[in-house]
Amino acid sequence: MLSAVFISLSLPCMTRSAEAFTDQVIQHGAAGEDVIELQARLQYLGFYEDDIDGVFGWGTYWALRDFQDEFGMEVDGLAGSHAKEKLTDASDYDKDFVHGQLNKGNAFTYYGGKKNTNQSDTNSDTNNHNKAEPNASNVPQDYSQNDIQLMANAVHGEARGESFVGQVAVAAVILNRVENSSFPNSVSGVIFQPGAFTAVADGQIWLKPDETAKKAVLDAANGWDPSGHAIYYFNPKTATSDWIWSRPQIKQIGKHIFAK
Repeated sequence: MLSAVFISLSLPCMTRSAEAFTDQVIQHGAAGEDVIELQARLQYLGFYEDDIDGVFGWGTYWALRDFQDEFGMEVDGLAGSHAKEKLTDASDYDKDFVHGQLNKGNAFTYYGGKKNTNQSDTNSDTNNHNKAEPNASNVPQDYSQNDIQLMANAVHGEARGESFVGQVAVAAVILNRVENSSFPNSVSGVIFQPGAFTAVADGQIWLKPDETAKKAVLDAANGWDPSGHAIYYFNPKTATSDWIWSRPQIKQIGKHIFAK
């Protein structure tokens, strides 16, 4: 396996191409030049952190969904004309530079950022590709049925009435805490940590979750994180803690502000 080579130099002068992509709708499972350009543009903007390999796997899928969410588009994971136009307007793509690196066998970061270090030497896009496509009957191997059910209860109790994206973001915060050394390392441990969630304190966690909450949890468990890697969220209209207001804020989705 080739060692990753990270590019942190100043990129050659680039101008936005007047002709970007072909006319095809780019979707999961696609491969080729359009996918290389898609990955490069998403990576240039900081949404895609894996290797540019021209294969539309799960890492590319979730990066595209994050881009669509951030730019106010329909979040469907499909690179149609509208998404490609937005990408072209917002990013640069130096085809010669990118293909030059690929031809040398280099795995690299086009925009000069840092590759995701949460994975080992294995490309995380490949790992994600091996997971089942998220739907109501598929649970990722990393989580038990009990984990998914408990998270659905928590999301329903904490965020029912929020948009679907907002509910996915709440689920993502739970999972981000599981991966963070400052929190318990299990779903149940995070959810039932004393004082962590209002829904636990007031008993709303035991309300029966609807299908939206369940699907939101599955999308988060399969890698979508519209929270921007947040580990906290709060409602600015009801939050009284000075401490939570001191946390670095990432974004607001619906009634919740998500923070680090």
